[in-house]
Amino acid sequence: MQVPYDALLFVSFGGPERPEDVIPFLENVTRGRGIPRERLESVAEHYHHFGGKSPLNEQNRALIASVREELAARGVTLPIYFGNRNWAPMLADAVADMKRDGVRRALAFITSAYSSYSGCRQYLGDIDQARAAVPDAPPIDALRRFFNHPGFLEACTDRVRAAYAELGAQIGESERAKARIVFTAHSIPSSMAASSDYEKQLRANAALIAERLGHAGWDLVWQSRSGPPTVPWLEPDILDHLRALHAKGVAGVVIAPIGFLSDHVEVLYDLDEEARELCRELGVPMARAATVGTHPAFVQTIADLVLERLRGLPARSIGPLPACPHVCAPGCCPRPERPAAPPRGGALGGPSTAGGSPAGSSSGRPD
Repeated sequence: MQVPYDALLFVSFGGPERPEDVIPFLENVTRGRGIPRERLESVAEHYHHFGGKSPLNEQNRALIASVREELAARGVTLPIYFGNRNWAPMLADAVADMKRDGVRRALAFITSAYSSYSGCRQYLGDIDQARAAVPDAPPIDALRRFFNHPGFLEACTDRVRAAYAELGAQIGESERAKARIVFTAHSIPSSMAASSDYEKQLRANAALIAERLGHAGWDLVWQSRSGPPTVPWLEPDILDHLRALHAKGVAGVVIAPIGFLSDHVEVLYDLDEEARELCRELGVPMARAATVGTHPAFVQTIADLVLERLRGLPARSIGPLPACPHVCAPGCCPRPERPAAPPRGGALGGPSTAGGSPAGSSSGRPD
C-alpha cells in the first residue's frame, strides 16, 4: 500500500541574492560547458543592473506562503519545502531536511507550466540526483504540467487583460483594435521543441487568451535565446519581431510573457529594458503584461494539482489539448543532443540551462 503524501516540495531554478554570488551562480549553471569568463561577466551585468540579485527566490517564497494559506483553507496541512537546481536553497538540502523531519513521501511542484526537456524532464532528473545524494531519501512524485489548467489560463488572461487596458489608455480604443498582442516564451533549441509539445502548448494558450479578450491580432515569439549561433532555436526573436511590426505600421503592442511564471531577471531585463527601449526608439506604444506570480487563480491552480493527487480528483483542463498525465511516459521530452561548446566570445547556455521560471522558464540564459 502506498504511503500517503505528507509534504510538498517546490522545485525551481534558483538565483543569486547577493552581488558576490552572481558569478558563482553563473558558474554553477554553466559548469562543464566551457563558457568563457567574459561571457559570464557580460550576463552578470544583467543581474547587477538590478542590484546584483535575482528576485526569483523572493517570488517563490511569496508563492509558497500563498499556497500554504490556500491549502489550509481547503483543510490540507502539508509542510512545504523549497529547493533549487542552481543556488541556495539547494534541492539536495531540501531533500535532506525532509528526511530529517521524517517525511515519508512527498509531492513536488516544478515551477514550469509547459512540457519540454528543460522545463520538465531535466527537473525530474534533478530530483533523482538530489535523492541519490541523501541516503534513504523519501520518494518524491512530481505534479503534472499544468499549462491548460483553467485557473492558470484565468490568471494569464487577467494579466494580459490589464496590459490590454493600459495600452488602450495610451492610444485609445480604436487604435488598440489595430494593435498586436505579442506572446513571448523562452526560446529553446529546435531539436528540443521537435521532441516535445512546448510550442503547441504555448500556441494553444495564446489563442485561448486572445479569444477571451476578443482580439484577433496576436503572435507567438521567443526571447532570451542563449545557445551557440550555429544551433537552430525557435524564432522569431522578440526584438526582431518588434522591428517587423514597426515596419508594418503597427499601432501598438501588448507584450505578454506567458511562458514565465514570475517577473524574474529575464522578464525584467529582456522585456522591461531591451524591448521597452526598442519600442521607445521605434515610437511603438507598448504595455507589458505581468506574469501570473501570486495571482489567486494561479495559487488555486497549485492547490488543485495537490488535491488531484491527495484525493484522486480528476485533472482539469481547457482548450484543444488534453491534460498532461500525472506520470510522464519514459520517453517523453528526451534530452536533445548537446552541441559543441561555443567558441570564445560565443553565447552563454544551451539546452540544459533551464530558466527557473516559476518561476520558470524553459531553457537558456539563467533566470
